Amino acid sequence: MHNNSYNVKVGCISSKNFIKSLEEVKSFFGFKLVDIKGNSETSINNSCNAVIIETKVENKNLSKKIKIPKIFIQEKPQKGVSKNPFEAILKLPINIIEFNQTVVDLCKKYEFEKNSLVKIRDYILDKNERVLKKGSKVLKITEKETHFIDMLNFYQKSLSKDYILKNIWAYSSNTDTHTVETHIYRLRQKIQDSFGDTNFIKNTPNGYSL
Repeated sequence: MHNNSYNVKVGCISSKNFIKSLEEVKSFFGFKLVDIKGNSETSINNSCNAVIIETKVENKNLSKKIKIPKIFIQEKPQKGVSKNPFEAILKLPINIIEFNQTVVDLCKKYEFEKNSLVKIRDYILDKNERVLKKGSKVLKITEKETHFIDMLNFYQKSLSKDYILKNIWAYSSNTDTHTVETHIYRLRQKIQDSFGDTNFIKNTPNGYSL
């Protein structure tokens, strides 16, 4: 049995009988089950980590607007397979242990993906894939470059060359700061060549900033 040790709230859009059957075995779940039938898509997206949808009572228009992971429960197999990596389709009857694992794994996967994507103005920094994206353009960058951009964005202020040297590129204090300048120059050049942006990383009197 679980005690909701994994801090996840999962909404349920289903018939009364189905949610009642889930309530009876909720002690086996690693998530908190919430009846959200009748809620708006905004409320669902903002208050839940995932949603269980029984297809026989599904509002397809609402489903399209739900951006969090979806677990569809079907009485009969339907044609077509979802290509969305954050959707799962299960057929009744369901194995409670497998059902719980599917929900929790899907939520973990979604959270990992969400936390790996950082929006920086018109760009997306994908920390997992180590790429910087803008529209359809994608620039592959190194692990250190990814960490450097992420830290500049996190602190929202200029970081000194000494700080960058020791905490991002992990060089000893005896290393010349020109080493950092060379790394950053190359990164800025790559960004300029890929996106035509000469001002993504700014050189300030106190160091570097976004």
